[in-house]
Amino acid sequence: MIRELVDLHIHVGGAVAPHVLWSIAHDQGFKLPVASYWEFKELVSARPGKVASLEEYLAVLHTWTERIQSSPQAMERSVQEIIGKEYRSSRVSLIELRFNPMKRNVGGERDLDHIIHAALRGMDRAVLEYGVRAGLIFCLAREFEPRLNEILVEKAIRYQRRGVVGIDLAGTERNAVELDPTELGRYRELYRHARAAGLGTTVHTGETAGTGAEGVRAVVEQLEPDRIGHGVRAAQDERTMALLRERGVTLELCPSSNLATRAVASVEEMGRIIAALWSRGVKFTINTDGPYLLDTSMRGELRLLRDAGAISEEQIDQTLRWAREATFVGPAP
Repeated sequence: MIRELVDLHIHVGGAVAPHVLWSIAHDQGFKLPVASYWEFKELVSARPGKVASLEEYLAVLHTWTERIQSSPQAMERSVQEIIGKEYRSSRVSLIELRFNPMKRNVGGERDLDHIIHAALRGMDRAVLEYGVRAGLIFCLAREFEPRLNEILVEKAIRYQRRGVVGIDLAGTERNAVELDPTELGRYRELYRHARAAGLGTTVHTGETAGTGAEGVRAVVEQLEPDRIGHGVRAAQDERTMALLRERGVTLELCPSSNLATRAVASVEEMGRIIAALWSRGVKFTINTDGPYLLDTSMRGELRLLRDAGAISEEQIDQTLRWAREATFVGPAP
């Protein structure tokens, strides 16, 4: 049986094929530090074994892939290419793509609305071509000053009827900061405002090596998100798993990503995390995060876990049901 798959956690910056990025870079006259395509392909890779932390993973994303995508033309092509490739390679028929529009407008040199419109055009074209369901999530940034994140929420609400379905909070997580009520309070009103407008909400948390489950619990209690991006640290703590179950929060697990950043030491450890979540009734989904950056795909993620005995066929089917229940994308017209 060929399953129709779902990917709820995939970043535009990590999902465009190297040959497409190479083509975009040359089309825009982007100066690269390498001369050949094969050197470039290695430059934009963050596969497991190459990077040693989340910071190194994000450095590849911010230094190269996001910069190359920083124009309306690049964003339109990128979004269209990602959705088409995910459907052709893995039969992903429901997909949510996330990105930070402000990290594509060259510090304000390019109009933010033009970037957003271009991404929506790319999504519309791919949906028309492949008959899939898709939506865009705007990522707020932990390193941004509050006003910039406020603008991103305003833009997400403005373009909600066009296909923007939610907001996210991304960036390097420091446990001490996440546990500080004052720091999390900076985002509480933004999340309340987004929810009131009908947007879905998710937060990157519990994915940094060395942090614990406390950060996940603090985010759930204070920001009240619908979903959690990654959240693997939650499996370390019974109270946190109980809270996730009681609130109905769904985790967006990204196995290859967590292996690459060393948030998870091995596929066997990921299996133990899945077993803990499953036995406590915590809902979770399997996702790619950055398929080309990590040299993976949705089918590849499932195969990785299945071959290691970390997940069963029954559990795969259940995660897909949970993903369809948790999606921010509305039903097909």
